[in-house]
Amino acid sequence: MSDAFTAAGYGARPVGFGRKTAVVVVDFQLGFTGGTNPMAQSPHVGAAVARASEVLADLRALDVPVLHTFVAYRGDWELGYWKAAGSLSAFTPDSDLAQVDPRVLAPTDAVVEKRFPSAFFGTDVASILRYWDVDTVVVMGCTSSGCVRASIIDSFSYGFRTIVAEDCCGDQDAQAHADNMRDVGRRYADVLSGEEIIAHLTAAAAPAG
Repeated sequence: MSDAFTAAGYGARPVGFGRKTAVVVVDFQLGFTGGTNPMAQSPHVGAAVARASEVLADLRALDVPVLHTFVAYRGDWELGYWKAAGSLSAFTPDSDLAQVDPRVLAPTDAVVEKRFPSAFFGTDVASILRYWDVDTVVVMGCTSSGCVRASIIDSFSYGFRTIVAEDCCGDQDAQAHADNMRDVGRRYADVLSGEEIIAHLTAAAAPAG
């Protein structure tokens, strides 16, 4: 269905996959996915974690490398001007809230600490992806309107083909998620289901002939 964005040329061509893919899982940590913290109460995020655990298992079986980020703060000087500082102040590095949810973590995965919305800002994520010789990044995690969106934009800005696993991303409510998925899909990334991503990478890994 056409709209003003389509008429203006947004979303006119797909990004597509390149020659090698990695997954960046943004902040699927217990502070957002389990426990009593106010930020960990979203059923939408819970459903995304459950789906991501399934998708990641299939992608690891295809030898797709996986990198997780988590947020943690040692004090107000690291929290800065976050407007959710009251909830985030408990995310200290040694707390359970900073631990990657075990449902999505495997021993072979890389784990990177961050403090800002984007997985890339102030971290070694871009360097790790370059070391892995990756040109395509699949983004999943939480929250869609915050750290996931920021990571999508920076992935695009660093020159990676960026694919979003829509059903593996979560937010505090489904509408915020839907609005942001639609918008990044117009501008920066291909928004696909986990099943579509697995199907493409499975086909790409199949022997020719």
